[in-house]
Amino acid sequence: MNLAFLASHGGSAARFLVGACRDGRLAATPVAMISNNSASAALGWAREAGLQTAHLSTATHPDPEALDRAILGFLRGAGADTVVLSGYMRELGPRVLGAYAGRLLNVHPSLLPRHGGRGMYGDRVHAAVLASGEAVTGASVHLVTAGIDEGPVLAQSRVDVRPGDTVETLRSRVQATEGELLLRALQGMAVGSA
Repeated sequence: MNLAFLASHGGSAARFLVGACRDGRLAATPVAMISNNSASAALGWAREAGLQTAHLSTATHPDPEALDRAILGFLRGAGADTVVLSGYMRELGPRVLGAYAGRLLNVHPSLLPRHGGRGMYGDRVHAAVLASGEAVTGASVHLVTAGIDEGPVLAQSRVDVRPGDTVETLRSRVQATEGELLLRALQGMAVGSA
């Protein structure tokens, strides 16, 4: 399995997975990182880790079709066969979705289908969980499809919502589960394709 990652900011789950590949917990090779943010921390650490990196965004490719082609070309050029979104805050185009169907994963900070869909990302999700009064939240790893957060769920973690939780405290505990959750999902994919 040759892994590529897309991240908008730090890409903490991607960084965790690169470590898991390097220490033998995941039978995969990390090959590339794309960010839509030229100043993202993810591009910096990915370069240091020896991954091929690229800043591809509406700044580099204003036309959505051209951006879709550029992302697909970079992923193919890097030899990626599986793609993980790690806090990637943009929609993917039909070429990338088609080429990596069934091999394109995202981690979402809620128990999907709750608190998913357009406009539900990051701290907005945690705020919605707190506002709903739910006792349990978590993270979901799902396959990426054309519908936002609508692809099949592969794995979920559960995190108790504690009295006095804030968006920040809840985010911290949910994020702490995301790396291992993605690792389990990818290990399952590796076994399934062996």
